[in-house]
Order: sequence, then structure tokens, then C-alpha cells
Amino acid sequence: MDIRKLQRAIVDGLEDVKGQNIAVFNTEHLSSMFERVIIASGTSNRQTKALASSVRDAVKSRGMQVLATEGEDNGEWIIVDCGAAVAHIMQPAIREYYRLEEIWGGKAVRLKFGEVKTGLVKASEPERPKRWAAVRDAAIATPEPEGKTAARKKPARKTAAKSAGAKKAAPKRPAAKTTAPKRPAAKKAAPRTRPA
Repeated sequence: MDIRKLQRAIVDGLEDVKGQNIAVFNTEHLSSMFERVIIASGTSNRQTKALASSVRDAVKSRGMQVLATEGEDNGEWIIVDCGAAVAHIMQPAIREYYRLEEIWGGKAVRLKFGEVKTGLVKASEPERPKRWAAVRDAAIATPEPEGKTAARKKPARKTAAKSAGAKKAAPKRPAAKTTAPKRPAAKKAAPRTRPA
């Protein structure tokens, strides 16, 4: 089984239900039981349960196996065991208290979250050949011939229609001050005295 495909399936399941602060850690050097620990936060019991369900569905839809799920009865901390990867879905207060990042966070795995590309490709996409990076770097390093840069830097002319269409706005006048009529002052009541 490809661990990258499994971790991508788990992360995709977490992103589908708007999991927050998703972190993936490589734990091969710490434990022989699993290779990845994935930690994510959900804002409520309902969201943590939905995140766990989404992870299970995403992993199963890609032909992989979910071994066990723990903690769904209360929803504060749900563990989804997928064999080589374990997902911890926690509410922020529980995550802050137990600080699993300090235990498992020796080697963070860089992933592509949402639209931001950080290096790892999706499991469904073919991996790009390394030569593409060399081609890109060569294109950046080579300067353009002088004729092309000079042609590109011609100043733009303003047309008469644009300058005629742009009219100056009239200066704003300050609003007239209105004074509200003054109310007469309330009469003070005479102090009440107690009969002796």
C-alpha cells in the first residue's frame, strides 16, 4: 500500500468537511505500528463526527481499509485507525490540552492543502518528472533578448475619449447644521418629609 495515497485520502476527507489546522507527521522512526499521524480540529461534536465519517468514506472509496474508529459516542476526540495512518480528530480545547504535536511531531510531512501547492502531488495525479523543474529553472535564469524587452515596455498613450470621459466631481459642501429645539428643564420636586 502506498502511504502517500492513504494520507492524501485522509487529508481529502478532512478538507471536505472543513477540518481545521490539519497536520501530518511521519512517525516511522517512532513506532512500527503506523507510519503517519494526522491531527485535525473540528469546532463541535457534530463536526468532529462528520470529519470522522468523511475520512472513513474517503479511505474506503479509494479501495483502502479502515480498521477501527474510537470516540464517536462523545465526539470530543475521535481516532480513525487506517492501519499505516491514524487520524486524530479533536476539538480545539482537547487538542490544546493533550498536545499530540509534541509527542508525534518530530517530522512534519509537507502536503498540498486546498489550492496551495507545497510539493506533494495528489495520489490521483501522476508525479511530475524532475526534468520539468530543470526546464523551469533554465527558463527563469535565461534573460530575454533586448529587442523583445524594449518592444514590451512601450508606454501606453491616453486617448482623447478617456480624458474627456473623466470629469472632476464637484466638491462636496458641508451639511447644514440643524439645531434641535431645547426642552425646558424639569422642575425639581420638593423633598418629601416623613410625619413624626
